[in-house]
Amino acid sequence: MAATALRSREVVVGPGAARSRARPVAALRRVGSSRWLVVAGPLLLLGVWELATTVGGVAPQTLASPATVASTAWDLTKSGELPDALVVSLRRVAIGLLLGVSAGTVLAVLSGLFPVGERLIDPLVQMFRTMPALALVPLFILWFGIDERPKVLLVAFAVAFPIYVNTYGGIRGVDGRLVEAGRVFGLGRWGLIRHVVLPGALPSWLVGLRFSLGIAWIVLVAAEQINATSGIGALMTNAQNLLQTDVILVGLLVYSALGLASDRLVRALERRTLSWRQGLQSL
Repeated sequence: MAATALRSREVVVGPGAARSRARPVAALRRVGSSRWLVVAGPLLLLGVWELATTVGGVAPQTLASPATVASTAWDLTKSGELPDALVVSLRRVAIGLLLGVSAGTVLAVLSGLFPVGERLIDPLVQMFRTMPALALVPLFILWFGIDERPKVLLVAFAVAFPIYVNTYGGIRGVDGRLVEAGRVFGLGRWGLIRHVVLPGALPSWLVGLRFSLGIAWIVLVAAEQINATSGIGALMTNAQNLLQTDVILVGLLVYSALGLASDRLVRALERRTLSWRQGLQSL
């Protein structure tokens, strides 16, 4: 009798308890899906920054206030100095990214598809991958001078490896059952590569592209501060010599905005090209 009463009580209480537990989860999901949550982090950082410069007693020579940085950015934009530097930096990143992504993709395809390519290419790539790109600055200056070439090639060298590693892993991670199904449908070697292997490796390639874009901006920051007369990095170097922290912060914010914009662009490309793939969105 006691066991029967306990079971009946569980039947009555159980759904209500489940609903009460589900309410906080649903509330968290509604908060997490709010569009305003995207700007909450930057606004919080901006508030802490403003408090540090006004109430916290941080000297302007150490950290300029947000209002001063915004005014400086507006002045640099009106004078044309910031847009000109931005165009130069974008050109360097675009050329370096094109070279590096192309080289990394081709090497990964050759290494991932052909045993001879794997034995010849992969050991060399893994050896060079451990070299810090910025440590090659002196050599690149000796080899290519101090014009645009060393800066572009440094970016290309750095971005090639994330593309290679992710594309290689994507090719080797293609389900063998899909390859067998392609053979059953009459696909030859090149048909399998075109219709099965490369589409299967595309998600990994896009992940590598996101990593490469982030690394490209990081390397460019350092490359433009070495023997550069134009670009965002050169603008920041001149500001450092003149102790202009507001200009330095403008340059850093521009780099951050460019990195965020490029990442959003790749994410949009992912949603468009991988619309067929349904993955986990959130819990």
